[in-house]
Amino acid sequence: MFRANKVGDQKVSKRLLLGIDSGTSGCKLTVFDLEGRVVAAAAGNYHTDYSKAGYAEQDALAWWKTICQELHNLTRVQKIDPRDIAAIGVDGISWVCLPVDQNGVPLRKALIWLDRRAEKQAAWLRENLGERELVSLSGNPVDPAYITPKILWLRENEPEIYAQTRKFLQSNAYIVYKLTGELTQDYSQAYGFHFFDMAKGVWNEKMAEAMGISLDLLAPLCHCHEVVGTVSGKAAAETGLVAGIPVVAGGLDAACCALGAGVVRPGQTQEQGGQAGGMSILVDQPLIHPKLILGYHVLPDLWLLQGGTVGGGGTLNWFNKEFGHYEQQTGKAVQKNAFEIMSEAAAAIPPGAGGLIFLPYMAGERSPIWNSKARGVFFGLSYDKTRAHLIRAMMEGVGFSLLHNLKTAEEVNAYVTELISVGGAANSRVWTQIKADITGKTIHVPMSDQATTLGAALLAGVGTGVYPSFEAAVQKTVHIQRTHHPLLAHHATYERFYQLYLELYQKLRDSFDKLARITDQ
Repeated sequence: MFRANKVGDQKVSKRLLLGIDSGTSGCKLTVFDLEGRVVAAAAGNYHTDYSKAGYAEQDALAWWKTICQELHNLTRVQKIDPRDIAAIGVDGISWVCLPVDQNGVPLRKALIWLDRRAEKQAAWLRENLGERELVSLSGNPVDPAYITPKILWLRENEPEIYAQTRKFLQSNAYIVYKLTGELTQDYSQAYGFHFFDMAKGVWNEKMAEAMGISLDLLAPLCHCHEVVGTVSGKAAAETGLVAGIPVVAGGLDAACCALGAGVVRPGQTQEQGGQAGGMSILVDQPLIHPKLILGYHVLPDLWLLQGGTVGGGGTLNWFNKEFGHYEQQTGKAVQKNAFEIMSEAAAAIPPGAGGLIFLPYMAGERSPIWNSKARGVFFGLSYDKTRAHLIRAMMEGVGFSLLHNLKTAEEVNAYVTELISVGGAANSRVWTQIKADITGKTIHVPMSDQATTLGAALLAGVGTGVYPSFEAAVQKTVHIQRTHHPLLAHHATYERFYQLYLELYQKLRDSFDKLARITDQ
């Protein structure tokens, strides 16, 4: 019944694949059968430290501890036999700066993608090495969210830690190291370094030297589906797994999510509705736009032209946490979660939210405006506005940020006709329809909640020969559950509001700077 795959010199018949997602707010672990069906799933949360303005740090040991706990949940509570797991794939958040010592022990908390403390170092790179040259080489803007400025910040502000650093690891690479003892750097996460040659797929030694960064601080580059090791005896004891399970290098969460959504052919586009938002357009050549993000897909020799925003599902998560008592209590009474109640409320409000517009810049903004000082804004508040108007406006604001990135991609001839939507926000039919109406694009929704871990699992399946190719893996496991077509009348309405959305940011840009100076951010 199950395909036999060859791992090393022994043929084994395994029926399960494990995908591990090390995300922004927590980890998700999913066990799939070879048809992509969920056999078991577990999730755990960990803390982000926002101790200072612009800071966003996480404890890598907490990543591992939480993952170990949830692996025990899978094996002990949900009775998954680890001997049935053919291979493991791991994905992780982007632009992580995690220094580890010669024993692979973290020397400090990891600076994650939300961390924007390295403004000074980013400015130094632009002024001394030239932003045009850096963008031309790496395919990415020079912004403090990326790894390069963070390394320079660490060298300048914590020289004793920098001196002890053996390697800088990404989030998925650290988990892979804990599982296997192997230090790796996958291609899809290399886009965080501005001395990575995006066209050639190699480190540019001359540019790294100009930054004063030794390439010895980086682990060997690996293809994302490459088997880099097996679960060690030590890891087996800590996790409840068995020793010897193959582990692939894994990759960027957004790229794994794109794979799990079925994005394997040029032109296909994934829309991200997780904590963060954005889109990933699969291209067969390195299309560079200075306001967008370019990285390798988890498939070899293909790229993802990405728009990454801070405003995604995290906007409603914030609203629910701070103001969602009504939705939480109502949900309990009718056995629905708070986000279902929010969606129902938003559905009752017409497009345009009664003239209320939301700028979803809740932690600064990434593409395409790249402004650390931008902040969330409600514009158009009046006494007739209700909670439902606020919720609808937040959903629409995230949709406008998606359209802004799609329009920017068209400037380098990357055109999109359809989107494949994944992430928690894709579970909301209302929010997905809003995005379809705003963008004017048809949106398909596959198994949205597990797309990221499915992508990681498919990397493991292809890497160990469970599937003969990525195309075959997707054909067997990814299935569209519903489709949203844009309503033309709504799209016409949103076109007018979108222009006002763009205008608001332009008019507030100087005010954001002034606010940052007043609040010392």
